[in-house]
Amino acid sequence: MVILGKQAIDDDCNQVGQMLAALLSWPQGTFAASLDIGSDKAVVTREVDGGLQTVEISLPAVVTTDLRLNEPRYASLPNIMKARKKPIAEKAIGDFGVDPTPRLKVLEVTAPEKRRSGMRLSSVTELVGKLRERGII
Repeated sequence: MVILGKQAIDDDCNQVGQMLAALLSWPQGTFAASLDIGSDKAVVTREVDGGLQTVEISLPAVVTTDLRLNEPRYASLPNIMKARKKPIAEKAIGDFGVDPTPRLKVLEVTAPEKRRSGMRLSSVTELVGKLRERGII
């Protein structure tokens, strides 16, 4: 099972989970507010406009989470102090069996076509006439 957040902080598009599920050909559960995992199935409950929706998906699956899925655990001060003394093992990417070689090659980058200036029209009749001139309708 792959569990992801539902949105990116840069563009808020909510694409990665769905795209990953499509690429893997795995079922997906999106916006999970609660998640129950069984041996071969998972039950995802999510909030929708009309209330709650429950979806059962087979495993392996991709699940994107809503903020309600996680209840933060706040560490106590003694545990924070203990954690500061723990060693952190450094590992290379090769230790995980991942090949970091780039697989994409940028062939060309071009600027988009310059946008034409707009015009202000005084009536719907004039708008229809301009659209007909350009062959849009």
